[in-house]
Order: sequence, then C-alpha cells, then structure tokens
Amino acid sequence: MKMARRLLSYSAPYWRWLVLAFGLIMFTSLAINFLPVLLQRITDHCLLDTATPTDERMDLLLHLGILYISIAAVGHAVRYVQAMLTAWIDQKIIYDLRLSVFRKVLRMHQAYFDKTAVGTLMTRVTSDIERLQHFVTEGVVGSIADLFMLFGIMGYMIWFSPVLSLAVFATMPFLFALMYFINTRLRNANRDIRDRQSKLNALIQEDLTGMTTIQLFNREASAQQDFDDRNAKLRSAYFDEVRWFSLYFPTIECGQILAILITLAIGGMAVMQGSDVITVGKLIAFLAYVRNFFHPLGSLSDKAGSFQIAMASIERVFGLLDEEEKINDPAVPEAAERIAGTIAFNNVWFAYDDGNWVIKDLSFTVEPGQVLAVVGATGAGKSTIINLIGRFYDVQQGSVSIDGVDVRRFSKHDLRSRLGYVFQDPFIFAGTVADNIALGTPGIGPDEIRLAAKTVNAHGFIEAMPNGYDTELNERGAGLSLGQKQLLVMARALAQDPELLFVLDEATASVDTATEMLIQDALSKLMANRTSIVIAHRLSTIRTADRILVMRHGELVDQGSHDELMANDGYYRQLYELLLHSPERPANYPI
Repeated sequence: MKMARRLLSYSAPYWRWLVLAFGLIMFTSLAINFLPVLLQRITDHCLLDTATPTDERMDLLLHLGILYISIAAVGHAVRYVQAMLTAWIDQKIIYDLRLSVFRKVLRMHQAYFDKTAVGTLMTRVTSDIERLQHFVTEGVVGSIADLFMLFGIMGYMIWFSPVLSLAVFATMPFLFALMYFINTRLRNANRDIRDRQSKLNALIQEDLTGMTTIQLFNREASAQQDFDDRNAKLRSAYFDEVRWFSLYFPTIECGQILAILITLAIGGMAVMQGSDVITVGKLIAFLAYVRNFFHPLGSLSDKAGSFQIAMASIERVFGLLDEEEKINDPAVPEAAERIAGTIAFNNVWFAYDDGNWVIKDLSFTVEPGQVLAVVGATGAGKSTIINLIGRFYDVQQGSVSIDGVDVRRFSKHDLRSRLGYVFQDPFIFAGTVADNIALGTPGIGPDEIRLAAKTVNAHGFIEAMPNGYDTELNERGAGLSLGQKQLLVMARALAQDPELLFVLDEATASVDTATEMLIQDALSKLMANRTSIVIAHRLSTIRTADRILVMRHGELVDQGSHDELMANDGYYRQLYELLLHSPERPANYPI
C-alpha cells in the first residue's frame, strides 16, 4: 500500500480537478441510486394500489416516469463528464510519472548502465508504465466512484429492509475472503510476468544489437533456442495470470445469484404472507439494488485485479526511481567563465568493482594546450582515465582536478559541456546530419554546423548526400562508412567548442588511406590550442604527443617524450616495437 500511496501522490498538482471529479461522482451516485425508489413507488402506488382511482394512478405514473427518465438522463450525462475529467487527470499523472522515470534514467551514473540491461530499462519505461496507465486511468478515481455507488446502494438497501440487507451482507465475508485469495495469487503471477518480460526484452535487445555476430558465427539456432526458452517462461506466467484473473467474475456472479436467491426466499415469503414491511414494490426495488450492488462490487474486483497487476510494475518503477544516484552535483557548484586546461590526477585509486583496482595510485599533470598520449595494453586503465575526468565515475581515493579545482565541485552539466569526446565507436542518432552535429545545443545554427563540418573535412561527403545537411540518417548511421561516422563525430565535437578534448584514435585503423589522412588532419585541427588526452594506438600520434603516459595493470610505469622513453629501453620500447612490426599495420602507415 505504501507504493500505491506514493503513486497517488502524483495526483497532488491536480487536486482541484479531483475535488470536482469527486463532486460529480457523488451527484451521479445519488441520482442513479434514487431510481429504484421510483420503481417501488410506481409498483406500489400506480400498479397495485387498486383503492386509488385509475386517473390519479395514471397521472402519478406519468409524473414518476418523466422524473425517472430525467434523473437517469442527467445522471448518465454527469457520469460521462466525470469519466472524461477522470481520464484527463489520469493521463496527466501518467505523463508526469513517465517523465520522472526518463529523467531518472538520464541522471543515472555510468556504472548503473554497465550492470543493467537495456531491455530491462526499456521494460520500465514502456511496459511497466503502460500497466500503471491502465490502473491509474480506470482504477484510482474509478474505484472511488464505485465505492460511492456501493455505499449509496447499501444505504438504500438498509433503508428498504434491514432484515434482507443483513441476510445479503452475511454472505460478503466469504466472498471477500475468496477474492483476497485470488488477489494474492494474481499479484505473484504478475510479478513473474514483469521479471520474465524484462529478461525477454533484454535478450531481444542484445540479439538485435549483435545480429551481425550471430549470423557471422552461425549462432541462429542457439539464439532461437534462448528466445524460445524465455518466451515459454513468459507464456507460462501469462497463463497463471489468466487462470487466476478468470476466477473474478464467476466468483462475483455466484455471489449475485446467492444474494438474489436469499432475497427472493425471504422477501417472497414475506410478500405472500401479506407483510406490511416488505411490499411487492419494495421487493422489486430491493432486487434492483441487489443487482446494482454487484455491478460496482464486480468493478471493484476487476480493479483489484488490475491493482495486483499494477503492483508488480509499481514496485519496479519506484525501484528504479529509488536507485541511488552516485554521481551527484555539489550543493554549491564551482563556476568558471573559462578554464585554462590544466588536468591533474593526484594519487587516484579507482575500481569498477570493490577491491578490483583498475587505477592504482595514479598521479600526473597535463599543462594547458598539451597533447598527452596514453599507451598500454588492453585493460591497463587507459579509457578509465578520461571517464574519471568527465565524472562518468567518481574516484574512490585521491582526486582529479581541472585548473586546481576537484571535478566533483563542478556541476555535471557544466563540466561535460567543456569536454569533447571522439570515441572508437562513433554513435549516430536517427535524424538529419545537421541534428547529429548540433545535438540540439543552443547557439549552434546552420552556419556553425557548416563551419565545423568544413573544418574537419566532412563537408564534402555531406554535400554529396541526397539532401545535404538535411539528409535523414538511420539509427546508428546505417549506410555511412566508419570514416564518415568519425568525421561527423569530430564535427559534432568541434561545434560544441570544448576546452578539453579526449580522443580514442584506434578506429581509423580500419579505414582506407585517403580517409585516414582526412581524419588525421581533422584531429590535428580539433586538438589545436586545446588540452588533449589521446588513448593512443597509432604510431604517428604517439611520436608527436608532447608527453606520453605508459600504463600497465592500472599503474603508471613510465612517462616522458617519445625520444626519452625510447632511450630508457623499457616497457614503452617493447610496446612501440610491437606496434611498429604489427602485421596488421599497412605498409604506407604513417609513423
């Protein structure tokens, strides 16, 4: 219930509209529940009261009939307005909740995405929210409407006949106990559905992303088997849900039949015995109330089932919203008009997993405008260095500073707006070429986009595209070569005018010589007058860097210029000669 109350807290901004909706609900309940009273009067005073003249009874029948039609019409019209208002409120609540979830995802630290499958997050933002939408749209205010209707009917039933009411209500504890049992089983079934749906989505996302690898290694059969296994488990969970949910309405119907039989038995005997307490009209009206009593009760049971279905999603959605945001902005962020570009690591220790240190007691300084190359074998901690500067992760010990200010004292937005990244796997969004360069950044217009593209040698191939800068690109840039993607990403980095630049230069090893030269020229323009850190795999980059850090198993084993390190005849010289004599290096590779 705590989770449900928390979900309802999203309705607070719309409390005035909710008050209006509740007023309409009360009016509808009073109007609709008054109709059987008119049936009782029509029966007893118009149809069966033979002592009254026929003309008077006909006149009374006409007036009561008009009143019945008028109340029913107004009541149903108000119910329509109330339903539309309720749907509007509920959609507002779902909109706010969906926005909260997505904002939470955007704020989460990189380590969370390392451990959480994309398919799982997709389930939270889509399927789970859809389940909550059904519950909020039809469940919350609708349940209150049903309760008002139910209590109103119970009041009229007691007013008509306390004896019949007591007999009917005596069956309710057994009915509620059975419904509670079904609800418990239904909630467990829906928790299984959410978990298995999440696992299936994660598998689908992974397989679609890695489809080329699956087909390349003939793993289609294995992928199909994995999908079949998870799909079968999801089907089984849905069968459990249907089995328990299908018991709701038969249970309600059985309760209604039992209540009608009790009413006919007790009330019918009283009428046949000529009782003045229970007349034919009162019996007919009471039977109408019994029928109407089980309508909101059945609706509440349906909503209780929806609530159990939604509870599994509520737990998962609020579980995401309650995830700790480990990378937080300081209470009073450091503000700087412009940074000079001094980067310093001071006795930094970092581990992705507790105790498994990836960076060990690392200290170095990069002066403004310098190009720092970082070399080392795979797993040496090279990429982690630039991730720590951008606060995608925070260090466990030591500090990382820019111009003497710890990066943890900057706001994440301000810090990252000063950094430019050119990664090995350039990511292209679905949208136009211009959109991919500007990324919606204020102040980057068509002129700035074209200037950035020309500077990094991307303008030529962009202009050759069907619609130039307005050409629509597919997801992940399908149809573009690796070199073209790299140039687009470089244009994007330049358009942002970063003060610090981080480059992973391995990707261009797979492009042709002409594109390689264009990319190298673009990189040199990007790094001009900027403090730059390059995760270096290319000999040309290594030799021209102002300084080189040599990493091994997370430790800084040496540093200096290329000539200094070569003269030391140490680990760096081994790496360099390995690159120099690599069989994958083209004969015309620039060294």
